[in-house]
Amino acid sequence: MSETQGERNDAPRDPGIQPGVAITLSPHVHRVTARNPGVMTGPGTNSYLVGAGEEWAVIDPGPADDRHIQALLDAAPGPIRYILVTHTHRDHSPGASPLKSATGALLLGRATPHPHWQDPAFAPDRELHHDDRLTLGPNTLRVIHTPGHASNHLCFLLEGERILFTGDHIIQGSTVVIDPPDGDMAAYLRSLESLLSEPVDYLAPGHGTLIPQPHEAIRGLVRHRLRRESKVLRALPSQHPADLPTLVRSVYDDVPPQLHPLAERSLLAHLLKLEAEGRARRIADGWTAPP
Repeated sequence: MSETQGERNDAPRDPGIQPGVAITLSPHVHRVTARNPGVMTGPGTNSYLVGAGEEWAVIDPGPADDRHIQALLDAAPGPIRYILVTHTHRDHSPGASPLKSATGALLLGRATPHPHWQDPAFAPDRELHHDDRLTLGPNTLRVIHTPGHASNHLCFLLEGERILFTGDHIIQGSTVVIDPPDGDMAAYLRSLESLLSEPVDYLAPGHGTLIPQPHEAIRGLVRHRLRRESKVLRALPSQHPADLPTLVRSVYDDVPPQLHPLAERSLLAHLLKLEAEGRARRIADGWTAPP
Protein backbone atom coordinates (compact mmCIF):
# COMPACT_ATOMS: atom_id res chain seq x y z
CA MET A 1 0.00 0.00 0.00
CA SER A 2 1.33 3.40 -0.95
CA GLU A 3 0.15 5.10 2.22
CA THR A 4 -0.80 4.00 5.67
CA GLN A 5 -4.15 4.67 7.17
CA GLY A 6 -2.64 7.11 9.68
CA GLU A 7 -1.09 9.23 6.91
CA ARG A 8 -4.31 9.95 5.08
CA ASN A 9 -5.54 13.51 5.44
CA ASP A 10 -8.84 12.61 3.77
CA ALA A 11 -9.56 9.55 5.93
CA PRO A 12 -13.30 9.07 6.48
CA ARG A 13 -14.75 9.89 9.87
CA ASP A 14 -17.51 7.70 11.28
CA PRO A 15 -19.65 9.21 14.07
CA GLY A 16 -21.50 5.92 14.60
CA ILE A 17 -24.80 4.40 13.54
CA GLN A 18 -27.81 6.71 13.63
CA PRO A 19 -30.78 4.92 12.01
CA GLY A 20 -32.73 7.07 9.58
CA VAL A 21 -30.10 9.83 9.57
CA ALA A 22 -27.80 10.58 6.63
CA ILE A 23 -24.19 10.29 7.80
CA THR A 24 -21.42 11.84 5.66
CA LEU A 25 -18.36 9.57 5.72
CA SER A 26 -16.53 11.47 2.96
CA PRO A 27 -17.57 13.93 0.24
CA HIS A 28 -18.26 10.92 -1.98
CA VAL A 29 -19.77 8.48 0.54
CA HIS A 30 -22.90 8.86 2.69
CA ARG A 31 -24.61 6.23 4.83
CA VAL A 32 -28.27 5.84 5.76
CA THR A 33 -29.08 2.99 8.16
CA ALA A 34 -32.54 1.45 7.97
CA ARG A 35 -34.68 1.23 11.07
CA ASN A 36 -34.66 -2.57 11.09
CA PRO A 37 -32.52 -3.64 14.06
CA GLY A 38 -32.56 -7.30 15.08
CA VAL A 39 -30.64 -10.49 15.70
CA MET A 40 -29.79 -10.86 12.01
CA THR A 41 -29.40 -7.15 11.19
CA GLY A 42 -27.60 -5.75 14.24
CA PRO A 43 -28.23 -1.98 14.44
CA GLY A 44 -29.91 -2.06 11.02
CA THR A 45 -29.05 -2.48 7.35
CA ASN A 46 -26.71 0.12 5.87
CA SER A 47 -27.43 1.76 2.54
CA TYR A 48 -24.64 3.82 0.99
CA LEU A 49 -24.83 6.74 -1.42
CA VAL A 50 -21.63 6.78 -3.47
CA GLY A 51 -20.63 9.14 -6.25
CA ALA A 52 -20.09 12.74 -7.25
CA GLY A 53 -21.83 15.55 -9.14
CA GLU A 54 -24.62 14.19 -11.32
CA GLU A 55 -23.63 10.52 -10.91
CA TRP A 56 -24.68 8.77 -7.71
CA ALA A 57 -25.32 5.14 -6.85
CA VAL A 58 -27.09 3.52 -3.91
CA ILE A 59 -25.40 0.38 -2.65
CA ASP A 60 -27.96 -1.88 -0.95
CA PRO A 61 -31.32 -0.08 -0.85
CA GLY A 62 -32.32 -2.19 2.15
CA PRO A 63 -35.86 -3.20 3.09
CA ALA A 64 -38.92 -1.94 1.26
CA ASP A 65 -39.66 0.60 3.97
CA ASP A 66 -41.19 3.92 2.85
CA ARG A 67 -39.34 5.89 5.51
CA HIS A 68 -36.00 4.42 4.48
CA ILE A 69 -36.59 5.02 0.77
CA GLN A 70 -37.54 8.63 1.48
CA ALA A 71 -34.46 9.07 3.66
CA LEU A 72 -32.29 7.89 0.75
CA LEU A 73 -34.01 10.26 -1.67
CA ASP A 74 -33.58 13.15 0.77
CA ALA A 75 -29.91 12.33 1.41
CA ALA A 76 -28.86 12.02 -2.24
CA PRO A 77 -26.48 14.88 -3.12
CA GLY A 78 -27.34 14.43 -6.81
CA PRO A 79 -29.36 12.22 -9.16
CA ILE A 80 -29.39 8.52 -8.29
CA ARG A 81 -28.36 6.82 -11.54
CA TYR A 82 -27.67 3.32 -10.26
CA ILE A 83 -28.96 0.94 -7.60
CA LEU A 84 -26.40 -1.74 -6.69
CA VAL A 85 -27.20 -4.82 -4.63
CA THR A 86 -24.54 -6.84 -2.82
CA HIS A 87 -26.88 -9.84 -2.49
CA THR A 88 -30.57 -10.63 -2.38
CA HIS A 89 -31.25 -11.38 1.27
CA ARG A 90 -34.45 -9.71 2.36
CA ASP A 91 -32.89 -6.95 4.42
CA HIS A 92 -30.69 -5.76 1.54
CA SER A 93 -32.53 -5.78 -1.80
CA PRO A 94 -36.34 -5.33 -1.49
CA GLY A 95 -35.99 -1.53 -1.38
CA ALA A 96 -34.66 -1.67 -4.95
CA SER A 97 -38.10 -1.77 -6.56
CA PRO A 98 -39.60 1.33 -4.89
CA LEU A 99 -36.31 3.23 -5.22
CA LYS A 100 -36.14 2.39 -8.92
CA SER A 101 -39.74 3.56 -9.35
CA ALA A 102 -38.89 6.86 -7.66
CA THR A 103 -35.66 7.53 -9.57
CA GLY A 104 -35.63 5.55 -12.81
CA ALA A 105 -32.17 4.31 -11.82
CA LEU A 106 -30.56 1.27 -13.43
CA LEU A 107 -30.71 -1.77 -11.14
CA LEU A 108 -27.52 -3.85 -11.04
CA GLY A 109 -26.69 -7.06 -9.19
CA ARG A 110 -26.93 -10.82 -9.53
CA ALA A 111 -29.87 -13.19 -9.32
CA THR A 112 -29.71 -16.36 -7.23
CA PRO A 113 -30.89 -19.92 -7.91
CA HIS A 114 -31.78 -20.48 -4.24
CA PRO A 115 -35.10 -19.21 -2.81
CA HIS A 116 -34.27 -19.61 0.90
CA TRP A 117 -34.00 -16.24 2.72
CA GLN A 118 -34.02 -14.51 -0.67
CA ASP A 119 -35.92 -11.58 -2.19
CA PRO A 120 -37.99 -13.32 -4.89
CA ALA A 121 -38.88 -10.05 -6.65
CA PHE A 122 -35.30 -9.01 -7.37
CA ALA A 123 -34.73 -8.66 -11.11
CA PRO A 124 -31.64 -6.67 -12.16
CA ASP A 125 -31.62 -4.67 -15.36
CA ARG A 126 -28.10 -5.99 -15.86
CA GLU A 127 -26.15 -8.71 -14.10
CA LEU A 128 -22.78 -7.73 -12.70
CA HIS A 129 -19.63 -9.82 -13.06
CA HIS A 130 -16.29 -9.92 -11.29
CA ASP A 131 -14.04 -6.97 -12.26
CA ASP A 132 -16.85 -4.99 -13.89
CA ARG A 133 -16.37 -1.25 -13.33
CA LEU A 134 -18.88 1.56 -12.91
CA THR A 135 -17.83 5.18 -13.42
CA LEU A 136 -19.33 7.74 -11.03
CA GLY A 137 -17.89 11.12 -12.01
CA PRO A 138 -14.18 10.99 -11.09
CA ASN A 139 -14.68 7.79 -9.08
CA THR A 140 -14.72 4.17 -10.15
CA LEU A 141 -16.47 1.28 -8.43
CA ARG A 142 -15.02 -2.16 -9.15
CA VAL A 143 -17.13 -5.28 -8.69
CA ILE A 144 -15.63 -8.17 -6.70
CA HIS A 145 -17.57 -11.45 -6.63
CA THR A 146 -17.38 -12.85 -3.09
CA PRO A 147 -19.53 -15.99 -2.82
CA GLY A 148 -19.89 -17.68 0.54
CA HIS A 149 -22.52 -15.92 2.62
CA ALA A 150 -24.60 -16.03 -0.56
CA SER A 151 -23.69 -17.43 -3.96
CA ASN A 152 -24.51 -14.13 -5.66
CA HIS A 153 -22.69 -11.91 -3.15
CA LEU A 154 -20.74 -8.94 -4.49
CA CYS A 155 -18.46 -6.39 -2.87
CA PHE A 156 -17.78 -2.99 -4.41
CA LEU A 157 -14.39 -1.25 -4.23
CA LEU A 158 -14.36 2.54 -4.51
CA GLU A 159 -10.91 2.60 -6.02
CA GLY A 160 -10.00 6.26 -5.51
CA GLU A 161 -10.84 6.20 -1.80
CA ARG A 162 -9.88 2.56 -1.20
CA ILE A 163 -13.17 1.83 0.57
CA LEU A 164 -14.66 -1.64 0.13
CA PHE A 165 -18.43 -1.96 0.53
CA THR A 166 -18.79 -5.47 1.91
CA GLY A 167 -22.52 -6.13 2.31
CA ASP A 168 -22.77 -9.21 4.53
CA HIS A 169 -19.44 -10.69 3.48
CA ILE A 170 -17.89 -8.82 6.40
CA ILE A 171 -19.89 -7.02 9.07
CA GLN A 172 -18.76 -5.01 12.06
CA GLY A 173 -18.57 -6.64 15.48
CA SER A 174 -19.84 -10.10 14.59
CA THR A 175 -19.69 -12.97 12.10
CA VAL A 176 -22.33 -13.85 9.52
CA VAL A 177 -24.39 -17.01 9.16
CA ILE A 178 -23.32 -19.31 6.33
CA ASP A 179 -26.53 -21.10 5.40
CA PRO A 180 -26.36 -24.02 2.91
CA PRO A 181 -27.17 -24.70 0.17
CA ASP A 182 -26.70 -21.09 -0.98
CA GLY A 183 -24.14 -20.43 1.74
CA ASP A 184 -20.82 -22.24 1.27
CA MET A 185 -18.08 -22.21 3.92
CA ALA A 186 -15.26 -23.20 1.59
CA ALA A 187 -16.25 -20.48 -0.88
CA TYR A 188 -16.57 -17.98 1.97
CA LEU A 189 -13.02 -18.61 3.18
CA ARG A 190 -11.66 -18.41 -0.37
CA SER A 191 -13.46 -15.10 -0.86
CA LEU A 192 -12.03 -13.69 2.35
CA GLU A 193 -8.52 -14.75 1.35
CA SER A 194 -8.94 -13.15 -2.08
CA LEU A 195 -9.57 -9.74 -0.49
CA LEU A 196 -6.16 -9.74 1.18
CA SER A 197 -4.58 -8.70 -2.12
CA GLU A 198 -6.94 -5.76 -2.65
CA PRO A 199 -5.78 -2.15 -2.04
CA VAL A 200 -8.24 -1.30 0.72
CA ASP A 201 -8.00 1.14 3.64
CA TYR A 202 -11.53 0.80 5.06
CA LEU A 203 -14.38 -1.69 5.01
CA ALA A 204 -17.90 -0.26 4.79
CA PRO A 205 -20.08 -3.14 6.03
CA GLY A 206 -23.75 -3.83 5.51
CA HIS A 207 -24.21 -3.73 9.29
CA GLY A 208 -22.21 -1.55 11.66
CA THR A 209 -19.62 1.19 11.36
CA LEU A 210 -16.55 1.59 9.15
CA ILE A 211 -13.83 -0.97 9.85
CA PRO A 212 -10.22 0.32 9.71
CA GLN A 213 -7.17 -1.92 9.24
CA PRO A 214 -9.14 -4.13 6.85
CA HIS A 215 -6.52 -6.77 6.17
CA GLU A 216 -6.05 -7.37 9.88
CA ALA A 217 -9.84 -7.68 10.25
CA ILE A 218 -10.02 -10.16 7.36
CA ARG A 219 -7.22 -12.30 8.76
CA GLY A 220 -9.02 -12.27 12.11
CA LEU A 221 -12.19 -13.58 10.47
CA VAL A 222 -10.30 -16.38 8.74
CA ARG A 223 -8.62 -17.36 12.01
CA HIS A 224 -11.98 -17.34 13.79
CA ARG A 225 -13.60 -19.63 11.22
CA LEU A 226 -10.66 -22.04 11.24
CA ARG A 227 -10.72 -22.17 15.06
CA ARG A 228 -14.42 -23.03 14.84
CA GLU A 229 -13.60 -25.69 12.27
CA SER A 230 -11.08 -27.20 14.70
CA LYS A 231 -13.82 -27.40 17.34
CA VAL A 232 -16.03 -29.21 14.82
CA LEU A 233 -13.30 -31.78 14.20
CA ARG A 234 -12.77 -32.32 17.94
CA ALA A 235 -16.51 -32.74 18.51
CA LEU A 236 -17.02 -35.41 15.83
CA PRO A 237 -17.51 -38.84 17.41
CA SER A 238 -15.49 -41.74 16.11
CA GLN A 239 -18.37 -44.25 16.16
CA HIS A 240 -22.00 -43.35 16.82
CA PRO A 241 -23.11 -40.40 14.63
CA ALA A 242 -24.07 -37.14 16.34
CA ASP A 243 -26.83 -34.93 14.98
CA LEU A 244 -26.61 -31.16 14.54
CA PRO A 245 -28.37 -30.19 17.82
CA THR A 246 -25.89 -32.37 19.73
CA LEU A 247 -22.84 -31.05 17.91
CA VAL A 248 -23.88 -27.41 18.14
CA ARG A 249 -23.88 -27.56 21.94
CA SER A 250 -20.18 -28.46 21.88
CA VAL A 251 -19.00 -26.46 18.90
CA TYR A 252 -20.91 -23.29 19.81
CA ASP A 253 -20.71 -23.51 23.58
CA ASP A 254 -19.69 -19.84 23.59
CA VAL A 255 -22.94 -18.79 21.86
CA PRO A 256 -26.24 -18.24 23.75
CA PRO A 257 -28.55 -21.28 23.38
CA GLN A 258 -31.30 -19.16 21.81
CA LEU A 259 -28.96 -18.58 18.86
CA HIS A 260 -28.13 -22.25 18.38
CA PRO A 261 -30.72 -22.75 15.58
CA LEU A 262 -28.85 -20.13 13.54
CA ALA A 263 -25.49 -21.55 14.57
CA GLU A 264 -26.62 -24.96 13.27
CA ARG A 265 -26.67 -23.51 9.75
CA SER A 266 -23.02 -22.42 9.94
CA LEU A 267 -22.17 -25.73 11.64
CA LEU A 268 -23.69 -27.57 8.68
CA ALA A 269 -21.62 -25.39 6.33
CA HIS A 270 -18.46 -26.38 8.20
CA LEU A 271 -19.43 -30.05 8.07
CA LEU A 272 -20.13 -29.96 4.34
CA LYS A 273 -16.71 -28.39 3.76
CA LEU A 274 -15.04 -31.07 5.89
CA GLU A 275 -17.02 -33.81 4.14
CA ALA A 276 -15.78 -32.57 0.75
CA GLU A 277 -12.23 -32.68 2.13
CA GLY A 278 -12.65 -36.22 3.49
CA ARG A 279 -12.44 -35.05 7.12
CA ALA A 280 -16.07 -35.70 8.15
CA ARG A 281 -18.58 -38.40 7.26
CA ARG A 282 -22.36 -38.09 7.09
CA ILE A 283 -24.47 -41.09 8.13
CA ALA A 284 -28.22 -40.53 7.76
CA ASP A 285 -28.94 -37.46 9.94
CA GLY A 286 -25.70 -37.68 11.88
CA TRP A 287 -22.01 -36.99 11.48
CA THR A 288 -18.85 -38.83 12.52
CA ALA A 289 -15.13 -38.62 12.00
CA PRO A 290 -14.02 -40.70 8.99
CA PRO A 291 -12.75 -44.21 9.75
